[in-house]
Amino acid sequence: MYLYNSVSHKKELFVPNNPDLVKMYTCGPTVYHYAHIGNLRSYIMEDVLEKALRYVGYNVKRVMNITDVGHLASDADTGEDKMVKGAKRENKTVMDIARFYTEAFKADCEKLNIKWPDVVEPATNCIDEYIHMVQTLLEKGNAYFAGGNVYFDTSTLEKYYVFNDHNEEDLDVGVREGVEEDTNKRNKNDFVLWFTKSKFEDQALKWDSPWGVGYPGWHIECSCISMKHLGEDLDIHAGGIDNAFPHHTNEIAQSESYLGHKWCNYWFHVHHLNTEGGKMSKSKGEFLTVSLLESKGYDPMVYRLFCLQSHYRRNLVFSWENLDNAKTAYDKLIAKIATFKNEGEVDAEALAKLQEKFLNALNGDLNTSLAITAVYDVLKAKVGDATKLAALADFDKVLSLNLIEAAEALAKKQAEEEAANADPEIDALVAARTEAKKAKNWAEADRIRDELKERGIEIIDTPQGAKWRKV
Repeated sequence: MYLYNSVSHKKELFVPNNPDLVKMYTCGPTVYHYAHIGNLRSYIMEDVLEKALRYVGYNVKRVMNITDVGHLASDADTGEDKMVKGAKRENKTVMDIARFYTEAFKADCEKLNIKWPDVVEPATNCIDEYIHMVQTLLEKGNAYFAGGNVYFDTSTLEKYYVFNDHNEEDLDVGVREGVEEDTNKRNKNDFVLWFTKSKFEDQALKWDSPWGVGYPGWHIECSCISMKHLGEDLDIHAGGIDNAFPHHTNEIAQSESYLGHKWCNYWFHVHHLNTEGGKMSKSKGEFLTVSLLESKGYDPMVYRLFCLQSHYRRNLVFSWENLDNAKTAYDKLIAKIATFKNEGEVDAEALAKLQEKFLNALNGDLNTSLAITAVYDVLKAKVGDATKLAALADFDKVLSLNLIEAAEALAKKQAEEEAANADPEIDALVAARTEAKKAKNWAEADRIRDELKERGIEIIDTPQGAKWRKV
C-alpha cells in the first residue's frame, strides 16, 4: 500500500514498525457542539483508511482523543475556550456539554458507518500524563516558565516547520495575523503546555500542578493519549489538513523532544469540505449536520458516497445539487444490486480479478474514486449474480455503504408492494401476453396490452420479465 506522507510530500510504501500491529492515532472532536459534515469528511476517510489496512491483512489498533478541555480559540490564549463557550450557550456545565456532544458525535459515526476506534480517551482522563511530559520537557530545556504559564521553546529544535518550508526568521518573536501578541513568549511559535494565568478565570476545569492550579494546553493531549495507549512509536497519525499547522507541528515538536527520537512515520491529512463560499464551519451559513441531511430526506450513506467519490487529498465542494447527484447515483446503484439473485456458485477466479481492481485502488494512496469505479465494474461484469454479490459484499468491508443490506431491503419492499397489489386476473393476462410474444403472435400481444391499458394497467418489460402497475 502506498500512502501520501505529509512530511515527505510524496507517496511512500507503507511499512509499519511492527508487521503484526499497525498503530494508528486520529485527532478526535472538540465536543462543544454537533459535528458538521465538513468535520465528518475527515472521520469518514480515516475510517476507510483503517478498514483498508484491515482489508489488506493488517491488525490495526486505532486510538482517538475527545477534547473536553483546553482547546482555546488560538495558541496565544486569546478568545474564548470552545468548551466554556458551549457551556455558556446552553447554560450547562462543561462536563454535561462534553458528555452530550460526545454521544451525539458517536451517533453520527454510527449513522455514517464510521467504526468507533478501539480506544477513545477524553482529555480530562490524562492530567497526570500531561504534567509528567511538561516536567520532562522543562528538565530537558525544551520548555520554560513565564507569566504563570509553561511554554514549549521552539528555538531548541533543529527544524520546527516539518510540513512546510519556512524561513528561519519566521521563528522570531512576532504575531500571526489575527492573533494578539503573547509577551511571555520568547519566540513567535512557542506554544503553551500548561496554563495557570490569562484565561484561567474563565476556565471551568482546573487541576493542581507543580506550576500552580491550571489546565493543559490543547496540543499536549494528543501526544500523551497516543503514547499512553500506543507506546513511543506511532505508524500513522491522521487528521484534517487544517490541523497540520500548528496542532500536528506542535505535537511532533513536544513528542520528539520528550522521547528523544522520531515519533510518527506517516502523516495522513484529509483536505477540506468547502461550500461554494469557502471552507465549511459552524459559524457561518447553514449549520450542516447529518441530522439536517436526514431531515431533508438524504440517507447518510448518500453523504458517505459523496465523500468517497473524491480523493481525500482534494478539496471537495458541497452543494445541494452535488448531493442530489450522489443520491441519484446511490439509488440507482442499490436498485441495480436489488435485481441480483444469490443463486449458483461463486466463480473464484472471476472474483479474484474483480478484487484485484479494488485492491489496486486502495493501494494507490487510498483512491476511493477508483474503488467506486471498481464497484461499477462488478455491475457490468459478465459473471453470475452470486459472484457479483460476493464481490460487492467484499468491497463493502471497506466502503461501508450498506450495498447488500440496502439492496435486500429494497428487494423486500418491492416484493411486498407487488404482493399487496397482486391481481390473479391481471397476472394471467400479462403471462398470456408474454406467451404470445414468445410465439411471435404480435397481434394477440398488442391486443392484451391495449386491453390492460384500457383498465389502467401499464406493462413494464424488464430483464427479469414483464411487470405491471396501476396508472
